[in-house]
Formats: sequence, C-alpha cells, structure tokens
Amino acid sequence: MSDIPDPAAAIDLLGNAKVLCIGDLMLDRFVAGEVERISPEAPIPVFRISGETKMLGGAGNVARNLSALGAVTEFIAATGDDAAAADVTELFRAEPAITPHLLLDKDRSTSIKTRFVAAHQQMMRADHETVFPLSSEKQREILDLANKAMKSCGVMVLSDYGKGVLTPSGVENLIAVAAKAGRPVIVDPKGDNFTRYREASLITPNLRELAAATRMPVSSEEEIASAACTIIASCGVDAVLVTRSADGMTLVRSSAKRTPEHFSGEAREVFDVSGAGDTAVATLAAAVAVGVDLSDAARLANAAAGISVGKAGTAVVHGPELLGALRHQDLLSGDVKIVSLAEALERINLWHGKDLKVGFTNGCFDLLHPGHISLLDQAKAACDRLIVGLNSDLSTTRLKGKGRPVQGESARETVLASLASVDLVVVFSEDTPIRMIEAIRPDVLVKGADYRLDEVVGSDVVKGYGGRVLLAEIKNGHSTTSTIERMAK
Repeated sequence: MSDIPDPAAAIDLLGNAKVLCIGDLMLDRFVAGEVERISPEAPIPVFRISGETKMLGGAGNVARNLSALGAVTEFIAATGDDAAAADVTELFRAEPAITPHLLLDKDRSTSIKTRFVAAHQQMMRADHETVFPLSSEKQREILDLANKAMKSCGVMVLSDYGKGVLTPSGVENLIAVAAKAGRPVIVDPKGDNFTRYREASLITPNLRELAAATRMPVSSEEEIASAACTIIASCGVDAVLVTRSADGMTLVRSSAKRTPEHFSGEAREVFDVSGAGDTAVATLAAAVAVGVDLSDAARLANAAAGISVGKAGTAVVHGPELLGALRHQDLLSGDVKIVSLAEALERINLWHGKDLKVGFTNGCFDLLHPGHISLLDQAKAACDRLIVGLNSDLSTTRLKGKGRPVQGESARETVLASLASVDLVVVFSEDTPIRMIEAIRPDVLVKGADYRLDEVVGSDVVKGYGGRVLLAEIKNGHSTTSTIERMAK
C-alpha cells in the first residue's frame, strides 16, 4: 500500500510546485540500430544506425521530470559555444514550464552522452565533455540568478554530476541563499566527500555513493541506516534518502525520535535505469516544495523511480502514471498495468524488442466470473504478454443497455489488473476495439468460441500481417447478464 492518505490530492499538489534546479546540464543522445555481424577488420560488432533521439540529460532530466509532474522550474546551468548547446536550447523551447538560464562558457564544451542501443539494450556509451570548475565570474552569475529565483521557488535542487558547475564554494554559497530564503535544499550528490554539501536539507546518494562517502558496509538495511546516520552527523544535513536500485529506498532523518524508514522496491520489468535517479529527485523536490510530508514525498519518489526503470532511455513519469502506481501497487504487485494506449504502445515496443509475443482480448468484463477467468487464462497461455481492451462505461451502456455496467470502469480495470494473467489494461470508448487492434498489432487476437472467426472484430487485420486469431473455449453456465437477472429476482 502507498500509505499516503490521499494519493490523488498529493499528486495534484505537485502541479503547484515551483522549483529552482541548478547543476550539470547534458545532451543525451540515443542512437538506435542493429548488430547483425562482426567486423572483418577487428573482432567487434558492426552497429548499423537506424535513427537518433536527443533529450535533455543530467540536471536537464530533473527539469524534464518536474515538467511532466506539472511543476514550474527555474533552471540554471552552463553550456559551451557549440552545436550541442544549440540542441539543448531547442529542447528547452519544447518545455514551456522550464525557464532556462544557460551561462555561455566558451572555454568548455557542452556535455554529451551518446548511448548506442540495439534491441532495446545499450551496447555502448560514449561521453564527450570537459570537466573543470566554472570561473569565479560564472559562479557569481549563478549566485545572482539563484538569489532572484529563490524569491518565488519552494525548494532548491542541486544536481551534481561532477562536471564543474557546482564547485565546493559555489555549493556553500547556494545553500546559504536557500537558507536565507527559508527554503530547503535537496542535493543529488557526486564523489566521495559529502562535507561539501554541509547544511543541506537532504542528500540522495545511491548505495555505491553512500559506501564511498562513508567507507562503511551497506549490504543490509541496518548497515545502510548506520552509514546514513554517519553522513547526517558529519555533514550536518537534516536527512538522507538512500536509493537502493531494485530494493527501493531508505529515509533516515537527524531527529533521534525518527526511526529509519525503508520503502520496498516494486517488482517490475527493468528496461533501462538511465535517469531513474533524476526522476526520484524531481518527484521528491516537487512534493517538498508544496509541503508534502517528507515520508510521503519519499514514497512518491520511490514509486516514480519504479515506473521510470520500466521505460526506455531517460524517460519522464507523468502524474496519472504515478497515481496509478500508488492506487494499484497492492493489487498489481507494483506494476503499473492500467495505462493509456500511447503508454501501452511504448511498452509493446519494448516487449517486441525482447522477442516477446503480445496477445490481445477485449470486453466489458462487468461482474468478473469464472468464464472470464477461463478466457483470460487461455489468452495468456497463447502469448507472453496479454493486453486487455476494456469498454468504457459509455460504450458498455451502448452495448449492454440501461443499467449497465454494474461496476464502473475504474472498478473493472482495477479487478482485471489484479489478475496475474493480465499484463496491461487499456480502456477504449468506441463500440469496438478496431482502432486499438490496428495500433497494437497483436501477435495473437483472442475471443470466445461463441463467436465465428469472421465475426471477430479485427481478425482480418491480424491475419493480414501474419498474426493468429484464437477462439477460446467457453466455460458454460456463467454469464454476467444471467447473474444480474438472478439478482433482480
């Protein structure tokens, strides 16, 4: 369970957040391609490029995630005088909720991380960057901008990737600016010396960073909490939130009355961990900015990071996704199964990249009964991942008549998503799922054997591209309509 009293209200609040984010900006390039042979020149794979995607990376990815949650961001960073700087400037134009303050430094190059991806797996990463501290003049410019921005922002985020924007003296001065404004400072740290972040409100190291900074073991929850306490004592920070990859997070506060809080990681398919830490920091910052309790803010961040690793590249997490995770994690074993069609297509693309067979079935599924369960079990047996198209309330009423559905679509999708045989649930408002079938292009289309093959909506489409249509055996004696009639009597 999320344990947040009202997840919807908490997530709605994030849209009121205004955050100042300062740090190392990067351009993330994802070069897609295929590896089909080994080079005759050397024992290395030949990577045939098919496309490229550019995204804001580093501290820029924190800002992107803030925007996805509806927050407004004042963003301060430095770039070189180069083509990559022009690219990030263009990318910021597509993010109206971010106000970028980019300091031009002709002595440095804009950091670029290029990831080569084949079959949705990273093959290699190439970095192009210069790493040295910003000049005193540039640091003063950042400080002036921060002073102005903190008048309207609820929290300061320092996203440190160790490229030189956040120098030790610069960090000290920025924390003082936030303290003067009465605002908290959240630091995503770098390196093994956290004393440079002294007097920050909260630091968010991962396990490797925590171990390096404390030179202490971090193999168990007790050891992690002990190491975090050492950071609190040595750095004078209020709290430490340790990100533990698939195992979740641990929150330790300075107050002796507060026991460490451990938030479990959610079991889900991990497609890409790129940027998951940025997603967590952004969610945490937005929540803190609007006064969400730190424990609840950490729960939100933990859920958001879990969603992020199920996406390709440095992806962002939107409010509705986060709400879905919090509302359904107890029923769905942590996986966000209730999604939009666009989100489903993204997941399907990743599944196909892993050579997984995708199945599709649809219906109203009002008052789920053993016949429905049998159909879904047979459908799942015919594929690796099963998507269920669910008729909306309005389309169910048009198909079934007045008084139907008995259960609203929210209840119906929640029950479906709780089944182990179902991997995704997508609601559609039309009378038939033909538009969804054409978009999803399932490998297997499943309907009950009470239909003839030529009566199955989308069967011609699926067979047209070589897919399979399965008529599942019907379990007799079970019908929603007859159940409702018996109840009425």
